[in-house]
Amino acid sequence: MKVILKEDVKKLGAMGQIVTVADGFARNFLLPRGLAIEASGKNLKALEHERRVIQERAKKLKQSVQEFGEKLSTMTIVVKAKAGEEGKLFGSVTSMDIAEHLKSEGIEIDKKKISIDEPIKRLGTYTVTVHLHPEVNAKMTVQVVEE
Repeated sequence: MKVILKEDVKKLGAMGQIVTVADGFARNFLLPRGLAIEASGKNLKALEHERRVIQERAKKLKQSVQEFGEKLSTMTIVVKAKAGEEGKLFGSVTSMDIAEHLKSEGIEIDKKKISIDEPIKRLGTYTVTVHLHPEVNAKMTVQVVEE
C-alpha cells in the first residue's frame, strides 16, 4: 500500500514522502497513529499544498534557530565544581550539568543535544557543541571554576 508520511518515521522515511509499505503495517500502525495517510489522488493534491506550507514553516524555524544559535555562541557558562590538586575535578562536568546551568538562566535545551568532545575533568575553558537543528549547530563556551 502506498502511503504519505505525515511525520518522520525512523527507518521508513521523512515527513511528506510517499512510501510503499505492507498493508497490515499501514492499517495497524501508521494510519491509526496518524503517522500517514493513504496516497490517493485527493491526498496527493493536498500533499503538494501541505508541502509548500511545511517548507515555509521549516524555513522560518531554521532562521529562528540560527538566531538562537548565534546568541548561544556568544554566551559563556560558568560551572562551579569541586577540584583537588592541580585543578583536577572530583568527577567530571557532563552535558546534564551544562543543561541545568542553561535552565537556571531560562534556556531549556535537552542534555542529549549537548555534545562534549572530551570529558571535562579539569578546571579551565572548554568549547561544547549544541545541536539545535539538523542543519544548525552552535558552539558554546563553558568555563569550569573551583567551587
